Amino acid sequence: MSTEITPNPETTTGADAIDDAIAKGIDFDGSPIPNAKLELYKKVMGLEAGRQRSGVSNTMRSRIVRIGAKHISQDELNQMLTDANFAPLKDKEIAFYYSGK
Repeated sequence: MSTEITPNPETTTGADAIDDAIAKGIDFDGSPIPNAKLELYKKVMGLEAGRQRSGVSNTMRSRIVRIGAKHISQDELNQMLTDANFAPLKDKEIAFYYSGK
């Protein structure tokens, strides 16, 4: 009998899966997340929580670019941004997200 733990796909998908796992202190494979990692994460996220925001649209665009670049081609994402009246991809974003693709 194997003691290997297999992740439950229901708990490893979606935007909240990481936050849920962190809150439980348990990685997707069932192993505990070391306390030092959890404490550092909480410290940095606490700093981020206190940061003044520049606006919802700016944050939306940043998230769209950061996550969209993982799933959508540069030309398609740029067109989607433009169609939604967001600023097109910046040269530095293209260099960062698409230079290795």
